[in-house]
Amino acid sequence: MTTEAIIEADLTWTGKAFESGVRIKVDAQGRVEAVGDASVGEPTLRLRDRALLPGFVNAHSHAFQRGLRGRGETFPAGQGDFWLWREAMYELVEQLDEERLYALTTQAYREMLDAGITTVGEFHYLHHDGRGDNFAFDEVVLRAAKDVGIRIVLLNAFYFSGGFNETGHTPLAGGQQRFATRSLDGYWLQMDRLAKLIDPATQSLGVVAHSIRAVPVDALQQLHAEAARRGLVFHMHLEEQPREIEECIRHYGRTPMALVNDHLEVSPLFTAVHATHTNEADMEAFLDAGGNVCLCPLTEANLGDGLANVPWILKHGGHLALGSDSNARISMLEEARWMEYGQRLAHQMRGVCRDDNGAIATTLMSAMTVHGA
Repeated sequence: MTTEAIIEADLTWTGKAFESGVRIKVDAQGRVEAVGDASVGEPTLRLRDRALLPGFVNAHSHAFQRGLRGRGETFPAGQGDFWLWREAMYELVEQLDEERLYALTTQAYREMLDAGITTVGEFHYLHHDGRGDNFAFDEVVLRAAKDVGIRIVLLNAFYFSGGFNETGHTPLAGGQQRFATRSLDGYWLQMDRLAKLIDPATQSLGVVAHSIRAVPVDALQQLHAEAARRGLVFHMHLEEQPREIEECIRHYGRTPMALVNDHLEVSPLFTAVHATHTNEADMEAFLDAGGNVCLCPLTEANLGDGLANVPWILKHGGHLALGSDSNARISMLEEARWMEYGQRLAHQMRGVCRDDNGAIATTLMSAMTVHGA
C-alpha cells in the first residue's frame, strides 16, 4: 500500500464480535491509524460481501521444515512417531545450503501472508550452513522475511547438547551440528550482531532455549536471566513427548516444567511451546507465574504428539497462542479449528474453548492474534 486509505467491510472483527459500520484508517506504510465509525472519514475502499479480520500472529514456526512436506507419510518399517520423524528432519538439515533455505523460507512466508498471517515468530535453531559455526542461516531467515514483507520476531535458539540420559547431557551429533551454540558468550555475541542488522520497523529478536534436552539447567538459568535483563521474550519447547519427560526425571529427578518453575522466574515474557503432557500441578504453577502456552494442533496431530489439557489451561486463566510449527499446512483458522475439535474428541464435549458468555470465537481469535503477540 502506497497511499492512505479508509477501509470499510460489511463486517469487521472488533475483538469481541463482528460489527458493521466499522471504518479503518490506514497510512501509506500500511499502519492502522484509527478504527471507528463514520467519524473516521468516508471509505476509499469498500469491501462488499466481505468480513475483515485482523492479521494473524503465527507464534511458532520452523520455516525450513516446509521442505518436509510430502515426506514421511508412508511407514514401511511399521508405526512411526516423533523420533523417527526427527531423523527425516535431520536428513533435510544436512541437505540445505543458503539458496535452498532461502527458497523454503520465502515459500513458507508467502503462504503465511496468503493465509492472513502478518507476523511470524520464527523459532530458529538451524544456524549454520555446514561450513563451520558461521551462523550464516540467521541472516537468510531475516532476509527472506524482509523480501516477502512479513513481520518477524526471530526467536533465536540456544542449542548446546544432543540429548540426555541418566549420566548427563550428550554431545551434538550429525545434523545437530548445524544447530550448535557452543557457549552462552558466543550466543549473545551473535544476538548483538543480529540486533544491528534487523529492520526495527518490522523485525525484532527473542530468546529461545530449544528444549531441556538441548540446554542443561545451569545454562538455562543463565540464558533466561540475561533475556529477562534485556527485556526479551523467551520461548522453549516443553513436554511435547512423554519420552522427554521420562528422561528428564531420570536425569534431574523432576519434569521439565517443574525445572522451569523451580529454577526460573517465569513471567508473561515466557512462552512454553506444546506443553502436551504437562501435569496439572506444574501447569498451574507456570500459569500462576504469568507464563503463556503456544499450541500447534496440526503439527501435534501430524506427529502423533497428543493433546494438551486445554480446559485446565483456560480454567486457570492461561493465555493460549497458536503456531504452524512444521508448516505441513499453513492456516491459522485450521489451527484454531483443531484446537477446539481436538479437545471435543478428547473430552467428549463441545464448546471446550468457550468464554464466560459461552462463545468460542473470542477465545480462538485471541489465540490467533493478541495472545501470540
